[in-house]
Amino acid sequence: MRSRRLIGAVGLTLVLATAASAQQPPKIADNSLLLEEAYNQEAGVVQHISLFGWSRRSRDWTYAFTQEWPYKGQRHQLSYQVALAGAAGAGGSVGLGDVQLYYRYQLAGGEGKRTWVAPRFSVSLPTGSEPSGHGSGALGFSVAIPVSVELTPEFTVHFNLGGSAVPATKHRLPGVTTASATAGASAIWAVDPRINLMVESLWSRSREVTLPGQGRWSSHAIVNPAVRWSFNYPSGLQIVPAIGYAIDLTDHGDGNQLLLYLSFEHSFGRRP
Repeated sequence: MRSRRLIGAVGLTLVLATAASAQQPPKIADNSLLLEEAYNQEAGVVQHISLFGWSRRSRDWTYAFTQEWPYKGQRHQLSYQVALAGAAGAGGSVGLGDVQLYYRYQLAGGEGKRTWVAPRFSVSLPTGSEPSGHGSGALGFSVAIPVSVELTPEFTVHFNLGGSAVPATKHRLPGVTTASATAGASAIWAVDPRINLMVESLWSRSREVTLPGQGRWSSHAIVNPAVRWSFNYPSGLQIVPAIGYAIDLTDHGDGNQLLLYLSFEHSFGRRP
């Protein structure tokens, strides 16, 4: 009798262990705060992203909402971003920023692949008010190349390289095209399938208008330690909150920022 009970208990344990392994939560991916991860949205899956930033020095804040949609499968991705910004102080204002339209092509990567590459092209629409500092006042363009590499199941690194340009307009001090170049890298450690520790670093060099026909180049560097975690539901919905603290490494920068991130990812329609 005891041997039967022992065999039954061992069998039940094996069944439960198998069921638990089959129900491993999905991996957290495409949820960085400052960098782009090179994973396009899967067919039939849409992602809604909110990112809030608050500057410790100036007390200014920014909020950006992004939606990412697959187009005819994972190879192509279309997305847009709408941003709001608020300035502290008596003369501060709150306003809509320039709307961003994105297209990304999944050049490399796929199910089971360790290296992903997704070049991106975007257009910036001059929807924000330039006089109040919320917009550029002109149609802008940018390109970027995100690369993601899974070193081990627990460690992933991401690399970004990009640039942007906004032609001069009659509203700004004339004769100068503003431009920027950016480079970034991050490392992510999955301490648990539902908890990730991460460090992002981002460097940029930008040209701003100073006097009519003249521009000035300046550099900006930040490091952002962050943590993200996930809530997974039987319906396929995945909710990923994250919090980070971007440390400004340049004296002339905007100061350190508290970053709050929230993503909702779910299926739409019928997945193939």
